Amino acid sequence: QVQLQESGPGLVKPSQTLSLICTVSGDSITTSAYYWSWIRQAGKGLEWIGYIAYSGSTDYSPSLKSRTSISRDTSRNQITLQLTSATPEDTAVYYCAREYGSSWDYWGQGTQVTVSS
Repeated sequence: QVQLQESGPGLVKPSQTLSLICTVSGDSITTSAYYWSWIRQAGKGLEWIGYIAYSGSTDYSPSLKSRTSISRDTSRNQITLQLTSATPEDTAVYYCAREYGSSWDYWGQGTQVTVSS
């Protein structure tokens, strides 16, 4: 069974870089046709941040592209999110999820990140 687990600091100071890791088990992040996304939720809505594909290619939300970097460590089967110049508006629950076809079929449990001094 595929499992995803987010980890990282729960508190980030404004202007610092928000960094999170998603550890995947039960599947390889290089398996063809899978995309590994970061998504966040502040309040009711979900906001897609970006993904890294099985091939290593990336794509980001236009609104966050200038501050976002998603990378991977294939030896550890991990996906990393870095969001620079954090502001209180980046406070949210952050999820990693696997996309297959046009839907996210596996999600991590999410991790709360608060940006505050």
